[in-house]
Amino acid sequence: MRMFNCDYLEGAHEKILERMAETNYEQTVGYGEDGHCSAAAELIKEMVGDKDAYVQFLVGGTQTNMTILSYLLRPHEGVISADTGHIAVHESGAIEAQGHKVITLKSEDGKLSAKDIKAFVKTYWADETADHMVKPRAVYISYATETGSLYTKEELRDIRKVCKKYDMYLFLDGARLGYGLMSEKSDLTIRDIYELTDVFYIGGTKQGALFGEAVVFNSGICHKEFRYYIKQKGGMLAKGRLLGIQFETLLEKDVHGDCLYFRLARHADELAMKLKKGISELGFELYSDSYTNQQFFILPDKLIKKLSRKYSFSTWAPMGDGRTAVRICTSWATKEEAVDALIEDMAKAASKLGIK
Repeated sequence: MRMFNCDYLEGAHEKILERMAETNYEQTVGYGEDGHCSAAAELIKEMVGDKDAYVQFLVGGTQTNMTILSYLLRPHEGVISADTGHIAVHESGAIEAQGHKVITLKSEDGKLSAKDIKAFVKTYWADETADHMVKPRAVYISYATETGSLYTKEELRDIRKVCKKYDMYLFLDGARLGYGLMSEKSDLTIRDIYELTDVFYIGGTKQGALFGEAVVFNSGICHKEFRYYIKQKGGMLAKGRLLGIQFETLLEKDVHGDCLYFRLARHADELAMKLKKGISELGFELYSDSYTNQQFFILPDKLIKKLSRKYSFSTWAPMGDGRTAVRICTSWATKEEAVDALIEDMAKAASKLGIK
C-alpha cells in the first residue's frame, strides 16, 4: 500500500535520527533551556534577521495554536479565521475549549482577505452593543492554507494594515511553512513573514522532524510570560533538547547557504507539481489549484474504489454526482517512483473503467 493521505506518515529524516543517536547520552538541562534549543533559536533569529526575536519550541500544531492564542487573548476576546481554517475545522474545538470563540469568515480559496476582515471588524466597532459581544482581537491565517493556497506579499501586507488599524494580533500557522515558501508561486520569504506578523511558527512535524514546532514572536510583542502558558497547557517537554536537536539539524546551513528544511520542502513541492501535471493530463478536474505539496482532484467514486487496493489518500468533499474531491499529499520523504506509479496506475484504471 502506497499512502498519500498526509505529510506526516513517515518518521524523521535520517540526519535527525543520527544526531539524536550521537547526542543520546549527553546530559543537558531540561524544558527547552539546553544548548541545542539555544543554538536552534539562534539559527532562527538569523533567518528572520532579528537577534531580538523570541523563540520557543512546542511538540505539535494543535498544541501550538492553542497555546499561542490562549496567551494572546483575554477571556472575552476571539480570533478571526477562514471558515476552512485548521483551528475552525480540525482541532476538535481546542480554541473554544480555552474560552475563546473562533469567528469564521467565508472563504472560497482558503484565504482571508483584508477587505472581508475590515468589513467585519468595522461593523463590530460600529455596533453600540459591541461590549456585549466577543471582541475580535486576533486574526489567524496559515501558510500554506488548508486548501494549498498561498498568500501573496501584498495580501499579507494588506491584512497586516487592517490588524494594525483595529489593534489585532496577526498570527500565522506555519505547520506547512516550508512547503509554502518553496512553492514556485511564493513571493514571500521567512523574513517577510516575520516582519508582517506578530507571531508565527516553523512547522517540523510535517516537514522532516519526528515532532516539533518552533514558535517565533516578533520582537515588538510581549512574550515575557509565554513559558507559563506553555507549561500550563502541557506543552513544556521535559527532554526539550529533543526539539532543539531536530531544528538544529533542519536549519543549519550547508556550504551553499541552503538548509535541510528547505531542501526537503522543495522536494515535496516538485513531486506535487509532477503529480498535478500527470493527473490533470488524464483529464481529471482540479478541486483546488494548489502549488504546494497538497493536491486536490475530483475523481469518480468507482476510480477511487479501484485505486484503493494499492493507494490511500484523503477524502475531502463529496461532489454529489458520483464523484468525490480527494487530497493527495506528497511529503519530504515521498519517492518519485511512488508518484510515477500512482499516475500510471490511475491511467490504467481509468481506461479499464471506461473513464475519459
